[in-house]
Amino acid sequence: MNVYAESSAVAAWLLGEPGSDPVREQLAAAEIVLSSDLTLVECERVLIRAHSTGRITEAAAADRRGRLVQAAEHWAVLALGEEIVRRARRPFPLEPIRTLDALHLAAALQARSLVPETRLLSLDDRVRNCGKELGFELLPA
Repeated sequence: MNVYAESSAVAAWLLGEPGSDPVREQLAAAEIVLSSDLTLVECERVLIRAHSTGRITEAAAADRRGRLVQAAEHWAVLALGEEIVRRARRPFPLEPIRTLDALHLAAALQARSLVPETRLLSLDDRVRNCGKELGFELLPA
């Protein structure tokens, strides 16, 4: 199984939020995990925000940042290059789509073009609904 890991799923896994157990299982079971620079940036920002608002300690943020770095070393991380940006600028099947969601969906489409049968790992309803319209199998199911 191959998955595109979108920020909502990865952030939930990092913070141990409800719904994160299936995400952890899907990430562990995947043969190939694809993601994007956007996921890494958003997840770093989530950790910074969680620490700055007192939700987690500095030590916990550092630990989770380490987990993210360690996991991402084994992922195929797509740069937000010209092709992804160009696709994100076009309409999607279910509009309106927020800018960052459009970038994730465009990156997921790029991932699927590189690695056939890539599934979309997301907890965000807008991303999931649009991903389904784009023909992705959604995870968690």
